[in-house]
Amino acid sequence: MNKPRRPVLVVIPAYNEAATVAEIVRRVIAHAVCDAVVVNDASSDDTSAQARAAGAAVIDLPLNLGAWGATQTGMRYAQRNRYATVVTLDADGQHHPESLPAMLAALEQDEVDVVIGTYTQRLSVAKRVAWWYFRLLTGLPVQDFTSGLRAYSRRAARALASREASLLDYQDMGVLMLLYQKGFRLRELPTVMSPRKSGMSRVFASWFVVARYMLHTTVLCFARLDVRGRISQRVPARAGARA
Repeated sequence: MNKPRRPVLVVIPAYNEAATVAEIVRRVIAHAVCDAVVVNDASSDDTSAQARAAGAAVIDLPLNLGAWGATQTGMRYAQRNRYATVVTLDADGQHHPESLPAMLAALEQDEVDVVIGTYTQRLSVAKRVAWWYFRLLTGLPVQDFTSGLRAYSRRAARALASREASLLDYQDMGVLMLLYQKGFRLRELPTVMSPRKSGMSRVFASWFVVARYMLHTTVLCFARLDVRGRISQRVPARAGARA
């Protein structure tokens, strides 16, 4: 007899996370009324086997699609299987599955479309500079742009499973801008996070990588949002105030 499907799906993109993925899956299943799917992004280790043994469904990608490609694969799996809510969670041990019930409650009680689990104490100097710059550029009411711990309503998940969302480069900023542009309601919820147990951030590994990320994302901002229009409105307003 097949196990009954539950209304919430936790999507866990994973690339060479055999050391941590099983523990994450077990904690997800233990602390949230949800199903778990691990999207194995063409790992060269036994990430897939570890995830299955821990009780997750597994999607094995034949090619490495990157973080967003793997996450969107999970979003589309959720749509095909008619899950009501989708949560994304990293496989490296930073995010605590114990925070999922609070995030799901906030998603329902506050009538928002996206709840972002944030831990601003973890932000390095590089991240704080980047976040200040992007808040100024985009107007997004978000403190932590790169947190992969997020809960999405059915409507938001459907938007992110679309072909339009396939064109996103960096999943963090691109996802938030797409949703913001479409009028979805965002909320941040303070959560606890731990240092990653292995590896390092692909986006903030060095100041050079940060500079490249900011350049690419700035281009994305100008392409997706009316940044020039907002800037032109701010300049006359400030000039008038000085006069």
